[in-house]
Amino acid sequence: MVAKSLLPLENNAPGHICPFDQACSYLEAAAKELKLDPGLLEILSHPRKVVTVSVPVKRDNGEVQVLAGHRVQHCDVLGPYKGGTRYHPAVTVREVSALAMLMTWKCALLGIPYGGGKGGIAIEPKSYSVGELERITRRYISELIKDIGPEVDIPAPDMGTSSREMAWMMDTYSVNVGHAVPGIVTGKPLSIGGSRGRELATGRGVMIVVREALATRGKSLVGARVVIQGFG
Repeated sequence: MVAKSLLPLENNAPGHICPFDQACSYLEAAAKELKLDPGLLEILSHPRKVVTVSVPVKRDNGEVQVLAGHRVQHCDVLGPYKGGTRYHPAVTVREVSALAMLMTWKCALLGIPYGGGKGGIAIEPKSYSVGELERITRRYISELIKDIGPEVDIPAPDMGTSSREMAWMMDTYSVNVGHAVPGIVTGKPLSIGGSRGRELATGRGVMIVVREALATRGKSLVGARVVIQGFG
């Protein structure tokens, strides 16, 4: 598939599974079952836009570090791009592209009027002070001003980020455009327009899916055992 050659190559070590290649394999399997038009499959195999920006930050010790910030916009046929922003050392363009693609399918399957987007910076948040993280977040959003917006692309929390980072993002975007824009992010603190239950929503969703899956087999959660693979 041509899409695999458009993104920069990353870890080619034996045994490494490229997340974008894996996401494309899901798409190919579904397309085969649906007898999807080859041209449409080719379009859906490519993110519509990949944005990489330089994010310079002055560390507390005076050192200046330049980080790479990514935002991938996969498909906006159903509505604005929507997806989290993660801060993790393993963040890559291919990983973010895979997650943006999966966000497209999630929204489409549930009939939610959003498209798939995802963003991130390859850092270990625990290695940075709160002040440094704020400076990183604000500069990242400032660099993406022309590529995001409540009707364009709406970031959200993800691994390594929380309502705190969303508050910084909302404030930075609002200052840049000259007025308050609560809809620029989801996952904000309640005090600035966030939604109740947002922080527990992902875990609650997993619980409901497991409960309903068990119900189809005539079983319940009572006495059930669970295996957890991975974190984030």
